[in-house]
Amino acid sequence: MTDLKKVFVDSNILIYLIDDSAAQKKKIVGELLNPDFIISTQVISENVSVCLKKLKLDKQTTFDFAKRLLKRFQTVIITPEVLLNSFEISVKYQVSSWDAIILSTALNTNCTILYSEDMQDGLVVEKVLTIVNPFTSVPK
Repeated sequence: MTDLKKVFVDSNILIYLIDDSAAQKKKIVGELLNPDFIISTQVISENVSVCLKKLKLDKQTTFDFAKRLLKRFQTVIITPEVLLNSFEISVKYQVSSWDAIILSTALNTNCTILYSEDMQDGLVVEKVLTIVNPFTSVPK
C-alpha cells in the first residue's frame, strides 16, 4: 500500500469477486484489493450468507470462496470490546448494528479507510476512519 493507510473492506465490496452479474464492479474490486487489507469474521460470515441466499451458490463454491478470502486478507475476530464500541457507534452515527460492528472493527484495527458500498460515502467516523465507496469516489 502506498502511504501506509490501513484499509478495511466491507462484505458488500468483496461479494463482487464472485458475483458475475456486475462486471464493471467486479473489475473495479479486482483492481482495488490488496492483501494488506483487513476483513473480519463478520465479513466472511456475511459473504457466506449472501452467496447461499442471494446468489444461490452451492455450499462447496461458497465455502471455497470464503476460504480464499481468509487466505487473501488479514482477518480479525470480533471481540466483546468491538461489540461494546459498536453500540455507541450505532447510536452516535445512526447506523445499523451490523454496520456499527464493521466500523468498530475497522477502528479497532487502526484503519483509516473503510471501503463500503452501502454506508455514507465520505463520512469520517471518530475523526479517523473515512468511508469510501470505490464505485463513486477514490480515496485521497
